[in-house]
Amino acid sequence: MIANHPDTEQILLENVLFALGNPLRLSMIRRLADGSELSCNALRPEDVAKSTMTHHWRVLRDSGVVWQRPQGRENMISLRREDLDARFPGLLDTLLQVMQAGR
Repeated sequence: MIANHPDTEQILLENVLFALGNPLRLSMIRRLADGSELSCNALRPEDVAKSTMTHHWRVLRDSGVVWQRPQGRENMISLRREDLDARFPGLLDTLLQVMQAGR
């Protein structure tokens, strides 16, 4: 695993809310919400630089929102749904419902 994945009990609400307070990061979480694991490249919009995405992955990873693991030359990203639900029951479901309603 890549460093800086906080343990479940170290995930702080203020860090999660900060990480999810960006529209690009929210759109990535929406794509991962079905439990899929996608490569960084698969999640990167064509008009966003790789260096910018590296920043967004770091924010999501360090806040405890996603798991990031290397696979060959790629990094695979998945949502830490179980950990987030354990720490903040209902938060992720509520957020996803609001995002769906706002479409």
